Amino acid sequence: MDEAMLNVFVEHYNRGDRAQNGSKPHVYTAVVKNVRAKCNVDITKDNVISRCKTIDRHYVNVSKMLSTSGFGWNWIHNKLMVDSEDVWRNYVKANKDAACYRHKVIKFWDSISLVFSRDHATGTGARTVGESAAEMAAENVNNINTDSAATSSTQTGEEQKRKRYRSDDSIASMLGEKLDNFTSAYKADIAQVAPPEKPSSPEEILDALNAIVGLDDDGLLAAYDFLIADDRKFKALMALPERMKKKWILKQINQ
Repeated sequence: MDEAMLNVFVEHYNRGDRAQNGSKPHVYTAVVKNVRAKCNVDITKDNVISRCKTIDRHYVNVSKMLSTSGFGWNWIHNKLMVDSEDVWRNYVKANKDAACYRHKVIKFWDSISLVFSRDHATGTGARTVGESAAEMAAENVNNINTDSAATSSTQTGEEQKRKRYRSDDSIASMLGEKLDNFTSAYKADIAQVAPPEKPSSPEEILDALNAIVGLDDDGLLAAYDFLIADDRKFKALMALPERMKKKWILKQINQ
């Protein structure tokens, strides 16, 4: 579900389809449609807003660690790398909320860091997706309260109280039911996620490089050096047609 949601945010972000205060309302509508279509679950904009606020909180906490000496990101296993246990203990001692991130897997970090990064928010009053989602949630509550007050203004005080209580109970019940459905579907989806792929072995990488026609020993060794350290690049190489592999390898070596 996160992937289906983030793909839409990234797509609209790359188009420049953003308001000064974050993603536009129609982007959230597109997210809802995509998640429903790809994951076969019934969610609402409120569910998306809630999830965005959670992801934004993870982004803030993890980014703070990544900006600290001794921390890095493991792109293969989708989690933090820490230079030593001493680095981790000292950080958690000063930031107790970070304790849960020691071995936490966070997929799609590249998409999250693009869409939720405050570095990409520009202009006075600019906000991230998470911040704009929180603002939209607050506006929805304000709109509900305003509409309720306007509708009941002509009624007696006793009638107004009864209607407000019924309205509040109905809204709370509806939102609670939707959120429960989303949570159940999300947990079921996570339970079905396949374990992360194992990184390619040195033998696989060498076999692939030996199969590239015209690649000399120096080029093979240089390519092996960066492919063994970055499994994503090896997978990118294997996705290319045979005629393009040598050219791609040489381009990477000369960067």
